[in-house]
Amino acid sequence: MKKYLLLLFIFQIAYVSQGQDKSGKVIVDRLFSESLENNGGEDPTRRVTIYLPPGYDETKHKYPVIYFLHGFTISDSLQIAWFNFDKLLDKAINSKKIKPVIVVMPDQYTIYRGSWYTNSTLTGNWADFTAKDLVTYIDHNYRTIPDRESRGIAGHSMGGQGAIRIGMLSPDVFSSVYALSPATLGIAKEIGINGKAYKRILEIKTREELVTGWDDFYPNVVIAMGRAYTPNPNKPPFYADLPFTYIGDSLIINKEVLDIWNTKSVLGMVDDYADNLRLLKALKIDWGRNEDNYHIPLTSKMLSQKLENLGVNHYAEEYIGDHGNKVYTDDGRALNDLLPFFNYYLQFE
Repeated sequence: MKKYLLLLFIFQIAYVSQGQDKSGKVIVDRLFSESLENNGGEDPTRRVTIYLPPGYDETKHKYPVIYFLHGFTISDSLQIAWFNFDKLLDKAINSKKIKPVIVVMPDQYTIYRGSWYTNSTLTGNWADFTAKDLVTYIDHNYRTIPDRESRGIAGHSMGGQGAIRIGMLSPDVFSSVYALSPATLGIAKEIGINGKAYKRILEIKTREELVTGWDDFYPNVVIAMGRAYTPNPNKPPFYADLPFTYIGDSLIINKEVLDIWNTKSVLGMVDDYADNLRLLKALKIDWGRNEDNYHIPLTSKMLSQKLENLGVNHYAEEYIGDHGNKVYTDDGRALNDLLPFFNYYLQFE
């Protein structure tokens, strides 16, 4: 009887141990990028937050990689501190929504709170940094499967448009793209001709005033876009040309600048890069029906329609939610849609 009870106790311990959820780990790395050498005051040495899946240290397995791009005004570290993205990844792996995977989150928070994942003659080549320097560094220093079939790129808001932009530019690097509520795909609504930010900018005299606060951040958005799309080193204090401005109450349309913004926006790039988009294994965009940034549903639908007209296979989905309330929750898009998407389309060992 004692022997039987001992065996039963050992079996119960083993059963409980097998049932326990396993945790990955988060490390913070840094790399210097020649692509980011610039005259705009940005640091070319960037922090990178990396999630390594459970079992990484105990095995010699190689893993696919998801490059996840953060939104405007936040950073890679806030992706963990605010949204507990590492815990969400643990949950996804333990519940088998995705097999073990490395997730890389580069810091693209700039002195104007966002790079827009765009190459700029003023602030540095952020798209090149992401697709070339960062991917090369990660493949050399971590146990990745160094192949496009095992690389995906995703992001939320600014990062969502960045994922589409970089996936479109570099289909030889990334095979799959998922954009959560992608922002500023086109020049419309808050950043379009009727946007209030352009008049408000005339009242703002310093960078410190521009980047302070969260409620009225569209002046910051369009200045950061200007520094990315149409930098002007001879135009203090923000060193950017904008498509719209005011003299008194009179709206002035800077057509040459507007044409550049339209050309450099994701919607404007699609025609020229349709063949690249067709090389992707999978592309998905989604957005909330109750989105509080009004341009996002509009331009997401415009992009989907344009992709359809060009014969680019993709998924596009509207869900009931706003900009953030259904993204990182247990019933949200990241856990239940984005990660299963990559589980299906990425190539694992």
